[in-house]
Amino acid sequence: MFRKLVLTIAIFILTAFSANAGSDGELVLKKNQPNEVKDCFETLNRATFTFNQALDGILFKPVASAYRVLPSPVKAGVSNSLDNLSTLVTIPNNILQGELKKAGVNSGRFIINTTIGILGFIDVAQHFGFPEYEKEDYGQSLATMGVGPGCYLVLPVLGPSTVRDATASVVNMIGGDAWYNVTVTNDTQHFSDFDYYASRVTSGIDFRAKNFDALENLEKNSIDFYASVKSLYLQDRQQKILNTNKIIETQDDSDWEEIETQ
Repeated sequence: MFRKLVLTIAIFILTAFSANAGSDGELVLKKNQPNEVKDCFETLNRATFTFNQALDGILFKPVASAYRVLPSPVKAGVSNSLDNLSTLVTIPNNILQGELKKAGVNSGRFIINTTIGILGFIDVAQHFGFPEYEKEDYGQSLATMGVGPGCYLVLPVLGPSTVRDATASVVNMIGGDAWYNVTVTNDTQHFSDFDYYASRVTSGIDFRAKNFDALENLEKNSIDFYASVKSLYLQDRQQKILNTNKIIETQDDSDWEEIETQ
């Protein structure tokens, strides 16, 4: 039991950043500035950032590079399945934020895609008129309730977060994530904790692969890569909280250039 708890905490740390991305797994960049977030632990954060960069070069970048060569239909299906699972966290947060219409739409999407869409591998719901909204999480819900972000954090392995968002991730382990409840908490004959951890790791790889070129360009064109990543994350996070985009929009690499030229 203790080993499961440790593994679960580690997985949440490893995947919090990808959970904060857009529902298509790509960072969405905008020019609007987020509220000031203090970098209270900058010395420690920079050291952790350096460690993460080294680990990324040794492990995550090569894996993501290999993942990118898979056939597009396979990658699209994997992304669809992961997005479908994330809906189980989005729906209760839609409700917490008073977005009942979105909760209904997302519930319909989950039912249709899980059944007709073969466990979410195919996004059938879009053909039935169900739009795809942004992901929501408990950090965003806390923000809408007036809870401030606290200090900026760089988590080991994962990267950018805030005190509020990192703390909110714990809610998933105490009943806030139905997928976690079915796999890890109950560990039924149909699903096990392996299924949960495998989905979380795959989500991280999928996120890294989708942002492969964009992150390379950002690092290449940044005077201070740490500061650029912090700015990118906080802007992206602020947009998610404010629900700037009601429905998913595809971004391209030109958005990174907009950030760089400000």
